[in-house]
Amino acid sequence: MSLPIYAFSEPVTEPITEPEILESIRQLPTEDDLPCDDGEPMETPRHRDQMILLIESLKAYWSARSGFYVGGNMFVHYDPTNARRSRGPDFFLVLDVDDRERKSWVVWQEGMRFPDVIIELLSDSTRAIDKGGKKQLYARLFRTAEYYLYDPYSHEFLGYRLQGADYQDIVPDAEGRMASVMTGLLLGVRDGWLRWFTADGTALPTPQELAEQERQRAEQERQRAEQEHQRAEEERQHAEEERQRAEQERQHAEQEHQRAEEERQHAEQEHQRAEQEHQRAEHAEQLLAAYQRRFGRLEEP
Repeated sequence: MSLPIYAFSEPVTEPITEPEILESIRQLPTEDDLPCDDGEPMETPRHRDQMILLIESLKAYWSARSGFYVGGNMFVHYDPTNARRSRGPDFFLVLDVDDRERKSWVVWQEGMRFPDVIIELLSDSTRAIDKGGKKQLYARLFRTAEYYLYDPYSHEFLGYRLQGADYQDIVPDAEGRMASVMTGLLLGVRDGWLRWFTADGTALPTPQELAEQERQRAEQERQRAEQEHQRAEEERQHAEEERQRAEQERQHAEQEHQRAEEERQHAEQEHQRAEQEHQRAEHAEQLLAAYQRRFGRLEEP
């Protein structure tokens, strides 16, 4: 394994072995030893809200992704020989690093990893250094791949991509958005706020918008469940009505059957009565015939 040799002060004049490098790194100050807060608030509440919007919307969008760190308004320590030599970008992103909480970003603790993307929010007090000294530092020492500047009040928006040793302007698209190769997203201004966008132009929702979407989704689910309940109740009632109608039809059929049976029995009784009358008539005729044969036909006097 080989480690990059990073010179902060005096140039290396003699070969340094890997164990010596590892030991020297272990002796360097850590984030627990270095300042993590300069005590200075953001320029304005709008600057603060803009920073939070950029950080939280990206973190929410990448909630299922691992191996990145997003920070803002916190120190990036890059010189172990001088703790004052640090920068506090308003927004920075480092890819392919461990997921953990940090007090500050200490490059020698992070395998000499510097931010891949930095966004500075311009103000009257920082505009000159953000466009000058910081831009040169981020390009030539940090080697940060993408650097963006945005003024939350004037809405000035600039973007740079590292090419060689210097930054080159990023040309915005027809909508004024700039492609961030490092994130695979777009950066652009909507309603006065710098926002992340997907390739199809959809703005990444803020945590508040995500919460509202979740609330609306939950409400839709509740309404859908209520509709399903009502539909099930209607189907139950319809089934009950069908059952009652079938029961009524069964009872009606049973009554019809009973009436038909009574009519059959009545017809049977009528038939039997007619049969009996017929038998009586035949019997009477037989008696008469027998009488006549025995006594002869009676003549009238």
